[in-house]
Amino acid sequence: MIELGLADGSLIDELMELTAQSLTQLEIQERFNIIKEIGRGKYGKVLLVTHRFRGTPMALKVMPKASTKLQGFLREYCISLHLSCHPCIVGLFGIAFQSNEHYCFAQELVIGRDLFAVIQPKVGIPESSVKRCVLQIASALEFIHSHGLVHRDVKPENILLLDNHCCQVKLADFGLAQKRGTLIRFITGTLPYMAPELCTVALMEGQKEVTAPPLSVEPSLDTWAFGVVIFCILTGYFPWERCMDSDDFYQEFADWCRMKERPNTEEDIPPLWKRFTPEAMEMFGKLLALDVGKRCTVGEVSTYVEKDWLKKVHRIEQQQTAERSSASGNNPGHCEMEIQPNT
Repeated sequence: MIELGLADGSLIDELMELTAQSLTQLEIQERFNIIKEIGRGKYGKVLLVTHRFRGTPMALKVMPKASTKLQGFLREYCISLHLSCHPCIVGLFGIAFQSNEHYCFAQELVIGRDLFAVIQPKVGIPESSVKRCVLQIASALEFIHSHGLVHRDVKPENILLLDNHCCQVKLADFGLAQKRGTLIRFITGTLPYMAPELCTVALMEGQKEVTAPPLSVEPSLDTWAFGVVIFCILTGYFPWERCMDSDDFYQEFADWCRMKERPNTEEDIPPLWKRFTPEAMEMFGKLLALDVGKRCTVGEVSTYVEKDWLKKVHRIEQQQTAERSSASGNNPGHCEMEIQPNT
């Protein structure tokens, strides 16, 4: 049993060293029957397999050695194992090995889709489902942060659903996770979920170097991403493309945040945010505070779940659209969310 103490994340280094010393060499087919591929990304692929001796179905994450550093594999595996006892984090079997061409580890098989796949574009998912999901992911992130770690990749694609109503969800993919305090010198490109301070170290197309100082990895990065995820799943679109001054949608929100007395009158709230109640805007103002020092912890969302987040007219409209879609048998599939036009 792995002891989960040490809130500074230092146990991870010890786990990585021990795992590296005992990493078995074997080919996948020696221990597993491959059923099919169930996921693919820049990291490699995920295979649905059954264990040849136990018969247990598993999700096997397979990373090519040609594009994966051993330290990166060990970090992801050890962080995932370290945290996998939480009910809202994907579980691990403690199986890690290397083949001639790949690094592999076995995860709990989650039958279902990811959260991104069920978001209806420009509609979102019902507020009740959003709140169930939010409470579980907040619990997972609090657990991660309490152990001195930061997920760094909180997005709907990494939230797995065990049912269609978000009664049980699990946070997955610790490929970018780091110990708190790790310095980031630069990242390549940006995503809508990235906090403004992270975008300052983004190496954009045509740039040769980043002029900003290195950024310390902190839980506040996850808090910001979590706030953007809540917006996305409530509305079905992104609030902005990237958190930079060149993005008008971000700039409108940033201007609203900078107001000394933040008003909640219709005319002062940015157009994309007008569907939210004053209580929801207060919550977003804390999760998405521009000043990192004023950004709340993820756990603070629990104080808002008893409040309405969408104004009544938008809540009814969302419900009616969802019912029409369900009645017609339409499945949103893996939707392409976009920035809502500012009209």
